[in-house]
Amino acid sequence: MSSGNKKSCFNNSCGFTKLILQNTPFPVSQHTSSGSKSAEYVDLGNDSQLKSEPNSCLAFNDPAFADVVLSFHSSASSDTNIYAITRVFLHSYILEQCKYFAAVLSERWRDSRQFSEGPNHQKRIHIDMTVPASRTIDAYLLVLQLLYAKDHKILLKDVSEALSALPVAAEWLYDDCITACVQYLGAVPWTGEEEKKVMDIVPPLQLQGPQELLSRVKPKSVTAVKDMLSELVHAAIHFHPNGANVKTFVANLLKNHPSRSVVKLVLDDTFTKSLDTLKDSAEEYLKPNMNGQQTQIEDLQKVTLHTTLVNSKRLLWLLETMIELGVADDAVTEWSAQADLSANLLRIFNDDVWLTCVPSLQVLLLGCTFNLASEVAAGFITASYQVRKRLVECWLPVLDGFREPPSQTVPSAKLHPLRQRLENVFLLIISTLPHEDAQILLPQCLGFASQTVEECGHLTEAFNLWFRRAGWR
Repeated sequence: MSSGNKKSCFNNSCGFTKLILQNTPFPVSQHTSSGSKSAEYVDLGNDSQLKSEPNSCLAFNDPAFADVVLSFHSSASSDTNIYAITRVFLHSYILEQCKYFAAVLSERWRDSRQFSEGPNHQKRIHIDMTVPASRTIDAYLLVLQLLYAKDHKILLKDVSEALSALPVAAEWLYDDCITACVQYLGAVPWTGEEEKKVMDIVPPLQLQGPQELLSRVKPKSVTAVKDMLSELVHAAIHFHPNGANVKTFVANLLKNHPSRSVVKLVLDDTFTKSLDTLKDSAEEYLKPNMNGQQTQIEDLQKVTLHTTLVNSKRLLWLLETMIELGVADDAVTEWSAQADLSANLLRIFNDDVWLTCVPSLQVLLLGCTFNLASEVAAGFITASYQVRKRLVECWLPVLDGFREPPSQTVPSAKLHPLRQRLENVFLLIISTLPHEDAQILLPQCLGFASQTVEECGHLTEAFNLWFRRAGWR
């Protein structure tokens, strides 16, 4: 364009506020001008926002000074033989920002061009394009307007616009628009539907640069879900300031998580770690640093007892959660194999230190045992014969050595409710074992007869059942 034409363009076009879009429906076999309709004027507001430096006088869709006519062909109805044509008046200098148009407008393709004469007797290049059924004319028009826009932010106002423009920009190799769309999509939140569209549209384009965009949806680690759930469970049980509410919230997340196997894996791992810490603290209490003074040893034992208490609380919540979610099968097996821990706890409970430092410790640990044993006795957890037998063998001595905490104000003749319930559960489990195993375990339950004969009906029934079975031939 000559300097005179540019000056004329500036004087006549910079105030241009109406965009002309010619829409002409016609059958495919009738590509004639006789079917053309009158021009339709569309007001897009302040055209100064659609100017591109350094050619601020070149207005989008300006028929007076355009040197390129771009015609889009798209389906106009369900009848595939009926199409609509949309013509847009453009400028080659602007279009060449796209590598695709830079190639089409290059001298290499000069002989294959179609020309017409414009208002100023200048030649116009005609380019025809077919709009795929998966796209809309609006998407192509938006990208063309972005070519003329000084700032892409003016036109990229929502996720749907960016997603519609991105495939067109990729088709035309319009790098600046691709970058703008990707940056916009990466900077704004998405709805669930928009996220699905992003994952449907962006990956197939195989663009360079949207890795950060896609990383919002696709984590790098294959264990990301497990790691997140493990971190949440760890936060819930490790001294969170808002402990009770956080535990409830995390338990609800675990309950609603779609993968029960991942939830089970997370809770099993956390349970094992907490159980190991409990075993270590029990051993440390019984084997303190003998090089210190007696006062130092007692202080160390008190700290160790507190650690044992804290881990007992964690285990109780974990087991309650696992039972509620139906993933406590492996926990029962592991809990039944804690003969060494049971022996250490029995030694701790034979000492009076715990009664004054951590009086609720025994109740917490027997609570863990009761929760698991009651699930086994009720058949909610199908435990093997070996697991059922070991569960009673392991924890019966701890139950038999139960001592009332100092805060207990009920008469000594009345059993602690937890102890009474656990006695009943153990006797039920013993009733599921072979006769010879019951013969060994039932005499170990004589400590259950801590009340009058009339008040020990559960123990009487257990022995009567054993004798009745012994009478079978």
